[in-house]
Amino acid sequence: MPDDDHPVQVLDESGRVRAVSEGLEAVSGTGSAGVTPEPGPAGDDNDGDNGNDNDNGNDNDGDNDNDGDNDNDNNGDNSNDDDNSNNGDNGDNGGDDDDDPVRGEVGDSARTGSGSATVDGTAADYRFAAVEATDLRGATLTVHVGAPLETEQEAVGTVRTAMLTGLPALLAVVAGATWLTTRRALHPVEGIRGEMSAITASEDLSRRVPVPGSGDEVERLARTTNETLGALERSVERQRRFVADASHELRSPIASLRTQLEVAEAHPELLDLPGAIEDTVRLQALAADLLLLARLDAGERPPADARVDLGALVREEVSQRADPVPVDVSVAGECEVSGSRGQLARVLGNLLDNARRHAESRVAVSVRREGADAVLEVSDDGAGVPEAERERIFERFVRLDDARSRDDGGAGLGLAIARDVAVRHGGSLTVAGGAVFRLRLPLGD
Repeated sequence: MPDDDHPVQVLDESGRVRAVSEGLEAVSGTGSAGVTPEPGPAGDDNDGDNGNDNDNGNDNDGDNDNDGDNDNDNNGDNSNDDDNSNNGDNGDNGGDDDDDPVRGEVGDSARTGSGSATVDGTAADYRFAAVEATDLRGATLTVHVGAPLETEQEAVGTVRTAMLTGLPALLAVVAGATWLTTRRALHPVEGIRGEMSAITASEDLSRRVPVPGSGDEVERLARTTNETLGALERSVERQRRFVADASHELRSPIASLRTQLEVAEAHPELLDLPGAIEDTVRLQALAADLLLLARLDAGERPPADARVDLGALVREEVSQRADPVPVDVSVAGECEVSGSRGQLARVLGNLLDNARRHAESRVAVSVRREGADAVLEVSDDGAGVPEAERERIFERFVRLDDARSRDDGGAGLGLAIARDVAVRHGGSLTVAGGAVFRLRLPLGD
């Protein structure tokens, strides 16, 4: 039997305890809690020789004593020396599993499990290994041998104690390192926040937030913030110029109208009624232009479900105008677009007014399809727009001929309105060849 550190329990095929190690008082985890050996079943104690000591000594000592010594000396071993020695294993018939032990040997495989045992009054946890063995009589026994877990439990306890002792310190170190790293990483963000707060308080959009050279997301955030501030500054500056220019444009007709009214009050016979009406019409048109620009700047978009036939729109608008310059109309097929009929008519009217002012003898309007777009072109036979000024003319309150009177040239809002409306409709308005204004709009679905 193994030493006291290894409790042993032997069970037979029926689960009866056949043997235990010395001092084993209690056991669990082996399949049986018994610690007292039990006797086997009756007739099991056959010592392996079948008990046939019959000594069948038919020693016929009679007179028929044929000295042939026909002793039939059956000494219980029926030893028919035929070499048929069936030693309990049926001659290895090949039907047994490789793991099953043969007589007198131990199996190759072992099962393990955890349990506990009490040896000489001391209880402890053990790891049990179970192997099968066959005795010389062919009976299969299961041997459970336990190994103490005290060493492993002590190691686990030591590790647990070390972790419980060192974990708070480790957590403190990690927390401190995390705090320092986070503070260092967020320091540029605090700089950006502080500068944005100062910009908000001062309303100075020319200021910019600091850009750290870290090459990470914080740097990209700072650059994007500065780009947003730049766009906001340009928008505000544009709005300021718009208000100033609008005030300047409104001042002249209002002053002229006031003067005429004051003169009419003192000298009714001197009232220039046509001039007063003309100034009133100019004020009305300018107010309408400013209101439309304000709506466009606010992000107003045309209804998506409205359909406008550009060809029909051109024919209708041209027929209603009484221009001194003839207008040639060319429509190639149906070109239906999505948008506001009123705003598109305003674009066409502004382009026709601009062409009429610069044309020498002819104005032409054409409508055609190009791929997925409808193209409307308004051209004249005038000198055209210089190449360097082809983008500037779409700015608000811009007139290329500064000496031209306001009565003849307007306030310089017509082309600006036309481009803004085109953009809101998903299209574009450009100058081609100097004297050709090309409006491109996506065709309706």
